Amino acid sequence: ALWCLMMSVTPTRGCLLDLPWEDILVPHILCHLPLQQLLSLQRVSKSFQSLIQLYLANMRCFDSSQIGPSIPRAAFVNLLKDNEVLQQLALQNCSDWLTDCELLPVIRQNHHLHQIQLKGCAQLSRHALVAISVSCPNLRQLSLAHCEWVDSLSLRSLADHCKALEAVDLTACRQLKDEAICYLVQKCSRLKSLSLAVNANVGDVAVEETAKCCPELEHLDLTGCLRVKNDSIRVLAEYCPKLRSLKVKHCHNVAESSLSILRSRGVELDVEPPLQRALVLLQDVVGFAPFINLQI
Repeated sequence: ALWCLMMSVTPTRGCLLDLPWEDILVPHILCHLPLQQLLSLQRVSKSFQSLIQLYLANMRCFDSSQIGPSIPRAAFVNLLKDNEVLQQLALQNCSDWLTDCELLPVIRQNHHLHQIQLKGCAQLSRHALVAISVSCPNLRQLSLAHCEWVDSLSLRSLADHCKALEAVDLTACRQLKDEAICYLVQKCSRLKSLSLAVNANVGDVAVEETAKCCPELEHLDLTGCLRVKNDSIRVLAEYCPKLRSLKVKHCHNVAESSLSILRSRGVELDVEPPLQRALVLLQDVVGFAPFINLQI
């Protein structure tokens, strides 16, 4: 079916390539095809190759997962070499091949990016984040999960230049401490979603500053932040009326005494109330859930 579509419009009007490329083919037809198929079409003819290159130069969203995790470096560079209008760039888990050398040219020529996903891109360096900071002033969403190369200086650059940020994922960015997080939230007060998960260096100071500086906060992930305690959770409840979800699993110093305030407001928590946890544990031990009639 795809081949028939590409080779003809009607028997009398000739092939698909006779339609206006920029007005019809690129915005209304090619945008509905998977990127992998578009790349295959380049091999049909020189005309198709030119058409696909035009499409790639005008592409607003690039997601490496549509091609596969192991894109040849030269292929990635070639795909985006003419594009200056990208708005979304997703390169998660490209640690096998993505380095600053491949990423920085793309970032520096695309000033309209508002969403960047770099989760698990372990071969990048702090220079990548600095380039994003300087080149992408309209950035709204940024994922740096499991990017241990992120340090306090590069995060400061991000905070100084990208003050419209609404969602930042710093999961397992283990170089970051409270001071760096405080600087980020002071500059980026529009944050609605923030993940500081799996970072033993993050504690109450960062959480309290986040609560006081980001009144629009809706989602906060503190999973595995061992230094977070009840006091900062109470501050969070006081200063963040729009909070919708909080993750505190494996935060051993956070107890129900502080969580109950948020629970009563309908905030989604990833830990169960003590009684329910006890019943689940009992069920695991004895193999059934006993019927308990409690008068409260």
